[in-house]
Amino acid sequence: MFVIVSTVGVDSLLILLSYALILHTVLSIASKADRFKALNTCVSHICAVLLFYTPMIGLSVIHRFGKQASHLIQVVMGFVYLLVPPVMNPIVYGVKTKQIRDRVTHAFCH
Repeated sequence: MFVIVSTVGVDSLLILLSYALILHTVLSIASKADRFKALNTCVSHICAVLLFYTPMIGLSVIHRFGKQASHLIQVVMGFVYLLVPPVMNPIVYGVKTKQIRDRVTHAFCH
């Protein structure tokens, strides 16, 4: 548990530091349109990082503290950890693309 918490902690700290530097740079851009486009990309990256770390932390906590929990919960969380980030990653970046968003809307609404 210590290794996972320290790894996630160091990763999270470095990611937070890099995003602070990125935001500082983006906010110094003169053009409002370019600033909005850069911030829009940052939001997608932040969502992708959260989609990766959230199941990993949940799985680690259940593995460490869920000794009385059913093995089914551990197996399901393992599958969530392995399957959700790769499945959701294209969706996170695809929502930002107008062409993909229009086609998905057209497929489900007509």
